[in-house]
Amino acid sequence: MSKLFSPVQMRSLTLRNRIMVAPMCQYSSCDGLPNTWHMVHLGSRAVGGAAVVMVEATAVCPEGRISPSDCGLWNDAQAKAFAPIAAFITEQGAIPAVQIGHAGRKASTTAPWLGGGAIDPANGGWAPSAPSPLPFSSDSPVPLELNTENLEQVAQQFEATAKRALDAGFQIVEVHMAHGYLLHQFLSPLSNQRTDQYGGSLENRMRFPLEIAHRVRAIWPEELPVMVRISATDWVDGGWNLDQSVELCQKLKELEIDLVDCSSGGLVPDAVIPVAPGFQTPMATEIRKAVGIATGTVGLITSAVQAEQIIATEQAEVVSLARELLRDPYWPLHAAHELKADYPWPVQYERAKP
Repeated sequence: MSKLFSPVQMRSLTLRNRIMVAPMCQYSSCDGLPNTWHMVHLGSRAVGGAAVVMVEATAVCPEGRISPSDCGLWNDAQAKAFAPIAAFITEQGAIPAVQIGHAGRKASTTAPWLGGGAIDPANGGWAPSAPSPLPFSSDSPVPLELNTENLEQVAQQFEATAKRALDAGFQIVEVHMAHGYLLHQFLSPLSNQRTDQYGGSLENRMRFPLEIAHRVRAIWPEELPVMVRISATDWVDGGWNLDQSVELCQKLKELEIDLVDCSSGGLVPDAVIPVAPGFQTPMATEIRKAVGIATGTVGLITSAVQAEQIIATEQAEVVSLARELLRDPYWPLHAAHELKADYPWPVQYERAKP
C-alpha cells in the first residue's frame, strides 16, 4: 500500500491522497477576477488526481495584491467568478482551497516575466503598506506604516474574504503568513521595527498574524479545515527562524488551525537559501514533532519515490507540489502508476491508463 495514496481525514473532509497543489500566482487576472485561464489551470490539476487544489495568493483588498494581475476576493463579483472553478474541482473528486493574503510592502509590482519591478501610482500601481516604513529592496518604494486603525481594517478584510471564499464553494482556506508578505513582515524583526504592541518581542510580533488566524478560524465552519502557510526561516541571521516558528505554530495549534504549510524565505532579496531537493522538509518535520500539529512540506519535491518517502516516514502529513505540477498536471496519476497504487483515473481518460 502506498502511503502517498492513502486517504487522510481533516475535520469532515477526506483527502483522497496526500498530494496538494501549492498556490502558484498566475498573474493573469483583470480587476482580481479569475477567468478561463484559472479554470483550465486549476481544473486540470483536479482532473490530474491531486487531493487538494489550492488557488494562488488571493488578495483581501486591491492594495493587497502583489501585482495588478493578481486574483482577489474583496468583492462579490470575484466570488461569483470563482464559484464554477470551485465546483469543477469538487466534481473531479478534489477539494477546492484558496490561499488568502496581503502583499504588504511587496505589493504593486509587475509580473515576473515583465521584470517584477515596482509600479508607481502614475502607471497603475499604488503605495504599498507595511508594519514599518522599510522597503523590501533598494529599488522598492518606502511603504506606508500601518496604524492600529489600518490594522483593524485589514483584519476585517480577511474576515470578509473568508466569508466570500465560503460562498464561492471553497472547503479549505489558507492564511498566507509566508514569503515576505504582510503577515510575515509582522513576524520578522528584520521588517518589523514597531515600538507598540505589534512590535519588539516575539509575543508582540506574533500578535497581528495570530489575530488574523483567530478571526478566519472563527468565520470558517467548524467542520472545515483552516491552514496557515509560514516561512519557517528567513535564512538570515537575526531574522525569523525555526525556533520562533515552533512558538508561532504552538499558538496556531491553540487556535485550532489544522495544518501548517511549511515554506521558507521571501522576506529579503539577498538571503542565501540552500536550495536542494526537499530542502524545506526537515523544518516541517521539526514543527510536526515539536508542536504536534499536522504539517505540509513543499520545495523541489519532484519524484514519486521522494514524495512517498516523506509520507511513509511521517515527515509531514501532505506534500505540496508547485513547479512539478506546472510541468505535469497529471503527476499524481503517473506517480500512482510508478508506486503501483490502485488509483482511479477519470472515466474519460481510462482508455489511456497504463
